[in-house]
Amino acid sequence: MNRLAPDEPDARFIRRVLWLVLIVAVLAALYFARHLLILAFGSMLIAIIIHAIAEVYANRTRLSPRAAMGAAIASVLAFLALLGWLFGVEFRAQLNTLVVALPGLLDQLQAYMSQSPVGEKVADAVQAAFAGSRVAQDIGEIVRGAGELLLNAVLVLFGAIFFAVDPKIYERGFLLMVPPAKRAAVEDALGDVASTLLLWLRAQLIQMTAMGAMVGIGLWIAGVPSPALLGLLTGLSEFIPYVGPVAAMLPALGLAATRGTDQLVWALTVFAVVRVVQTNFVTPFVTSRVVAIPPALSLFAIIGTGAVFGLFGLFFSGGILVVGFTLVRSLYLREVLGEDIPRSRERTLFTAKGTPRPVTENEDSTLTERPD
Repeated sequence: MNRLAPDEPDARFIRRVLWLVLIVAVLAALYFARHLLILAFGSMLIAIIIHAIAEVYANRTRLSPRAAMGAAIASVLAFLALLGWLFGVEFRAQLNTLVVALPGLLDQLQAYMSQSPVGEKVADAVQAAFAGSRVAQDIGEIVRGAGELLLNAVLVLFGAIFFAVDPKIYERGFLLMVPPAKRAAVEDALGDVASTLLLWLRAQLIQMTAMGAMVGIGLWIAGVPSPALLGLLTGLSEFIPYVGPVAAMLPALGLAATRGTDQLVWALTVFAVVRVVQTNFVTPFVTSRVVAIPPALSLFAIIGTGAVFGLFGLFFSGGILVVGFTLVRSLYLREVLGEDIPRSRERTLFTAKGTPRPVTENEDSTLTERPD
């Protein structure tokens, strides 16, 4: 008999302490690797887009799956090249005008607000808050590290291509780390996340297109310079909830101010009218079938995402919120509480018992579905 061996209560306590240390270590590792995680999440979002485009090519043409995937990757690369050409060549003069005029416009705005004691206090408070904010620091880091930004974009793009070409290998590896009894539930939750993210991305595309078109046409009618550039910027900014549209409005107001007060008032009117139409008609129509997230929860989640992941986290804050909301519905409400939440008909790799699904000669494991 080993008299130095701990008794059962002590052994149980030691196991719990070790588990706690392990959990803290994993959480610490995830926190220090948060920038890499946000890049991986961005790659997954783009991979979902590529995969959806490939399915469209495969369903509407006679292309093989590999050819459809190649066409989808080429389409995404062509779109990114088009954006680069628009901002680097077509709209370069307008961007230079905005960059040169923006500091003077900000000084004019500050001087105008400083005419009253209240306005002066507001201007000083805004300037002090921005100078010491995390966003300001991140913007400075991005300006100083344009090469790092480009490298991150390349990593996200190549990661997306790898994820899109063979997504099931990564899903299989993740599910193999889950206990067999829980694999079916976790795989169903992953299927729900993928389906919801795809619907959310489609809804975002519709909202971005509608917002950009309405703003571009409105600014063109109002006589504001570079309406096409401002419409494109506003449409792209719609991908970042709340923060993006406000940030995209500032360059438009700046360019409008170079033409006089009348154009500035017209630009404000255009953005106000378009925001009312977007909020009350477009957004409810396209998001009613995706996921209904309360606005207050969305706002604070976006703020929290920006605080943890920095400025880059804001670009994917909407997608992160959708993933978290879907996992709560699928894993907690459906699997733990037993709520009647339907499962998505997603291709599966494991049976309900958690064992690998057998593959026949004429069947690929990535094309099977779990029966209802």
